[in-house]
Amino acid sequence: MTHPLEPMLRPKSVAVIGASNTASRIGGRPIHSMKTLGYKGKIYPVNPNYETVQDLPAFARIEDVPQGIDCAVIAVPAKVAVQTLRDCADHGIKSAVMFTSGFAELSDDGAKAQREISAIARDSGMRILGPNCLGVFNVDAGWYGTFTNAPGMLKLPPGPIGIVSQSGAYGGHVFMVSQMRGVGSNYWVTTGNESDVDVAEVIEYYAQAPDVKVILAYAEGIKSKDRICRALDMAREAEKPVIFMKVGSSAVGAIAAASHTASLAGADAVYSALFKQYGVYRAETTEEFVDIAYGCQFGKYPKGRKIDLQTISGGVGVQMADAAVKYKLEVTPLPPQTQKKLKALIPFAGVNNPVDFTAQALNDPSLMEANISMTIDEADFDSHIVYLASIPASPFTRDACLKIFQNIRTKYPDEIIMMNIISPEEIIADYEALNMPCYEDPALAVRAMAALAHFGEVFARGRPDQPPALPADALAAPTTTIAEHEAKKLLGSIGIPVTVEELVQSAKEAVTVWQNISGPVVMKIASPDILHKTEIGGVLLNLNSADDISNGFETLIDRARKAKPDARIDGVIVAQMITGGVETVMGVVCDPVFGPAVMFGLGGVFVEVLKDVTFRLAPFGLDEARRMIDEIQGRAMLDGVRGAPPSDINALADALSRLSVFAAENADNIETIDVNPFIVLSEGAVAVDALVVPKGI
Repeated sequence: MTHPLEPMLRPKSVAVIGASNTASRIGGRPIHSMKTLGYKGKIYPVNPNYETVQDLPAFARIEDVPQGIDCAVIAVPAKVAVQTLRDCADHGIKSAVMFTSGFAELSDDGAKAQREISAIARDSGMRILGPNCLGVFNVDAGWYGTFTNAPGMLKLPPGPIGIVSQSGAYGGHVFMVSQMRGVGSNYWVTTGNESDVDVAEVIEYYAQAPDVKVILAYAEGIKSKDRICRALDMAREAEKPVIFMKVGSSAVGAIAAASHTASLAGADAVYSALFKQYGVYRAETTEEFVDIAYGCQFGKYPKGRKIDLQTISGGVGVQMADAAVKYKLEVTPLPPQTQKKLKALIPFAGVNNPVDFTAQALNDPSLMEANISMTIDEADFDSHIVYLASIPASPFTRDACLKIFQNIRTKYPDEIIMMNIISPEEIIADYEALNMPCYEDPALAVRAMAALAHFGEVFARGRPDQPPALPADALAAPTTTIAEHEAKKLLGSIGIPVTVEELVQSAKEAVTVWQNISGPVVMKIASPDILHKTEIGGVLLNLNSADDISNGFETLIDRARKAKPDARIDGVIVAQMITGGVETVMGVVCDPVFGPAVMFGLGGVFVEVLKDVTFRLAPFGLDEARRMIDEIQGRAMLDGVRGAPPSDINALADALSRLSVFAAENADNIETIDVNPFIVLSEGAVAVDALVVPKGI
């Protein structure tokens, strides 16, 4: 089945409305570029003031051109642009690229006009790019529906990269930088105001396009969770890396009552959750954006993170080792027997990892081949980086060096080898032809290899686990404010363990509950109007006598009435005192675009001060929950420290995934959930406190 964007991205016929005889004008550039760069389809200039435009027959109206045109380029003033689109739709034009600005980016009236554009697309089925965009091009097809200086930017033949950007100017910048870096692109799309076609749909097109292998995407915001998730899922299934630069921010929807989760979840955290969940690499700079794409275009991804660092400089070896640790690659030592053989081969070499084969390679370049070959044969590395400085460019070593790596590639066709060299473009091209990406900066080479390893992991793990099913008798989300004991009853109903506890109305009842628990207890005020009980002294710990229990009840009631005279007081919770384990926090926040997102982190100072938390979009399965757990900086705390036993990671992952399913199934009613602390024991885990805030409260 043909993708709906095919007529826009590979048109066989094009009308340019507002066409100009002057090649440098906005309405003239698309025609000039297509004529100059070999477009094979039909071009129909539309302008009532000309009989010909750039030597092509011109038409007074769109109605005068043949019906069934694949794409129309709209380069007319805003006051007539909407009607022009209607005329195109009425004439059966399949798609339109709208340069015209002056819509939602400018004023309320412009926003109203833009809604009309969306309605035209929706009602007619004509796909619309823009308004306020720089357009689209396809290098291989010679199709240039853009007023960028496309001929001036082209340096490379069409390549496997597809670029999509909300910003036209930045999209042009990225294309130019990528051309200079040796990143071969074919498709280039700028979506502008996204009245119809958005970044997500272009990613979806790239995911199914056989001539796109790597996807570069830039956005300031996403409008539809379903579209972007579907597109990223398709790209992951097709094993196409998505490198995304997301800038700007949008506010998380207003919440009725503050909680730790809501205070930590900015929109950016939710975007990071999206990218982690779908294996997207998030770039922070243009240089990183393009540099990672360069490495990906070679199409080889390590199966693991064990990296071999080979170098002619001990100092650079240290730099690469530091970078490898930073980017979570494994710089494992060579086997002892291999180290011994290498030492015999080059007595002054460093033979652990990094392997420093020293300047001796200048006297006898064959030592380099023997060194690298032995490492590949006898050690189990997933990838290799070789630092040679300018040796490949030296007239004394150029030919010998290239021959060595040609031999290595012949012997090891599937090994992932990256070169760290400084050489002219023609020499770089020789190594690229051997499927060896080339980087100048050692640390950036390591960063790129780490990105390739990331994609290797994403593609290897396949489809994510299905989220668990909740019990049939699980409670629904509340529609009014509820107290802690009610929140924990809800959690218990979905399979998340909670403390043994009871709500009591008198000191006598409190003593009876304590006796039944048969151990130390916690006593807490129960009120839906007192969200953070510790702030009013509403929590008493480690009580273990009848007098303490009785006095504690009276104390809590008195403190609550003084602190919040108008609060509804349901009574006092008497709960089992949990000792040991690791305090964690998990929760849910509702994002206006992406809906519920689940947060996880360690409790105490880790969440309050260090903000050591991570997020995922709901719902998700056990595998994604485990990845969340592994991401936090304090992860080692869960493995047991200072003699403590390791925590029950399975119980923690199960609770996170169940919380995510509950949040997804009740997305229309839940604003935020805060489970803090959720104590993870050596066997099992238990929610000690909980807060559930419905929407609209």
